[in-house]
Order: sequence, then structure tokens, then C-alpha cells
Amino acid sequence: MSIRTVGVVGTGVIGASWTGLFLAHGLQVLVSDPAPDAEQKLAGYLKSIWPTLERLGLQPTASLSNYRFVGSSLDGHYDEVDFIQENAPEQTELKTKLLGEIDAATRPEVVIASSSSGIPSSQFIGKCSKAPGRIVIGHPFNPPHLMPLVEVVPHPDTASASVESAVAFYQSLGRKTVIIRKEVPGFAANRLQVALCNEAYSLVSRGILSAEDLDTCMTSSLGPRWAVVGPFMSNALGGGGGIEGFKHLLEHIGSSSRKWVEDMKANAFIPNEQNLNRLVASVDDELKTKDVESLELERDRLLVELFRLKSELASKSS
Repeated sequence: MSIRTVGVVGTGVIGASWTGLFLAHGLQVLVSDPAPDAEQKLAGYLKSIWPTLERLGLQPTASLSNYRFVGSSLDGHYDEVDFIQENAPEQTELKTKLLGEIDAATRPEVVIASSSSGIPSSQFIGKCSKAPGRIVIGHPFNPPHLMPLVEVVPHPDTASASVESAVAFYQSLGRKTVIIRKEVPGFAANRLQVALCNEAYSLVSRGILSAEDLDTCMTSSLGPRWAVVGPFMSNALGGGGGIEGFKHLLEHIGSSSRKWVEDMKANAFIPNEQNLNRLVASVDDELKTKDVESLELERDRLLVELFRLKSELASKSS
């Protein structure tokens, strides 16, 4: 089924960013949100990110005029949409009620994707009696208009055709899709983020280094290396290349890293008052030297350039 009109349910940071991405790719978008100021906030946000979308590249039919805010819900407009992106808060009861309504009102072939960042869809499809097999998780990395990753997570009864349709749709938007083959809380990217951040919080709250130095560790070592090839390929290359290099590196650092992991477990960050105060104080010291608005703009500019360069290099090598 050709997707020309997307329904966006919820216009918080994620839903608004999705809307911008859909518009940049020339799609028509119907948007709903029950918040009283949602329409005005969405308009302002779309205007603010449009220059970034222009630098990333717009489709010929892209336009900020291609969306309609239709009210607190898509009720009365469900027959117009070819794909649904749901972005309601991370509340199982709320999502269960909402997904039941969406499932009942949309055509049975329309894929319903939830932006849930950690709750598997099997936990909120209990009221979907019409076509629950077309429901998947389509979890982006924030913000979706800029970050390419989308995790597609089926529940045990999701139809393979729905997974394929979701993957094809997101890839048509220039997204990098991964399929999470088994439901786990938090999926993959957020679990990795939480694991690394927990150790970062532990190191800073224990006074081992400052928040600023921790950020420098990431941006000057692991961050750029992993941004180019990821941890597995980094390890393979670090071991001398190829699968033997990967195996050699794991064998070489195995005994030492086991001791590090044991220490990490013993000193895992616990968000009690003392630890939080130490952590917040160090982050506050770092923020005092930063202009947050300028930093955000520079971050987005550099990310656009990074993704552009990676895309160009991939095109040349293919």
C-alpha cells in the first residue's frame, strides 16, 4: 500500500519531530493532540527545525503547509490515513485505551506504529480486537527528524507483512532501521544508553572525575569511533582486523574486563540524595561554562554534517 498521508497522534517532542520529518519527505500529515496549546507549540517547533531539514535535503513536494491539526484526536479522519505514528506518554493504561480506539477506527491494512521508548506493544494491545497483527513499535532516537535510527519491534503476533511495511516506510524516509527480534523492556538503544550512563553517573558521583571530563572522555574517544563503525567493528579493528582480531581482543582483555564489570556492579549508581547531589553539582559546574542554546545549535549542525559525510562515503563505496 502506498503511504501518502500519515496520522500523528501526540505532538510532544517526539511527535512534533516525526511530523517535521514526514513533511520534509513530501507527505501529507494529520495531527492530533488533546493539550490546549498543542497546535501553537507544534507550529513554532516545525518552523524552528525547518532550516535543519532544509540542510538535510527536502523532497520537491515538501512543505510546512502539508499538515492539518485536526483536534484532540484523529476521530473522523482515520479513514484518510495510510500509516499511524502514535506518540502518547509512556503509560500502559493510556496506550491500551488509545491503541484500542485507533485499531477500531482505521482500515485493517493500515500499520499502527507506536513510538514507545521502552514498553513492548504486547503490553498495550489488549483492547485491539480488529487487527492487532498490524501493530508494531517504531521507536526513534530523539529527535527523529535528525537521528536516523528507528527500532522496529513486533509483538509475538505481529504479522511479518506489517514489519516489512514499517521497515520499508521508515527506510523511504532515510531512516536506519533495526528489527528487535524479541521483546525486551527498553529495546536496544535505550538499554545501551542506560548501561553507559549508569557507569558515567557512578564515576562522577564517586568523585573519580568531573562531569566535564567524563563528557570529554566520550567525545574524544568512544563517541567518534563508535559513530563511525560501532563497538563490534571497533573491537574487530582494534584486535587486528577480521573475526580473528575480534576474538583475539576479547581473549586479551577478558580477564581484566571481568574485574572491571565486577567493580561496576558493586558500585552501580543509586539515585539517593547524596549521590544525586554530587552528580548534579558536577554537571552544574560544567553548565556554568556553556551557552546551552549555542551548544544545541552546534550539536545539530555537526550531526547534520556527520550524517551527510557518512552518506556520501557510503554512496562512493557502493
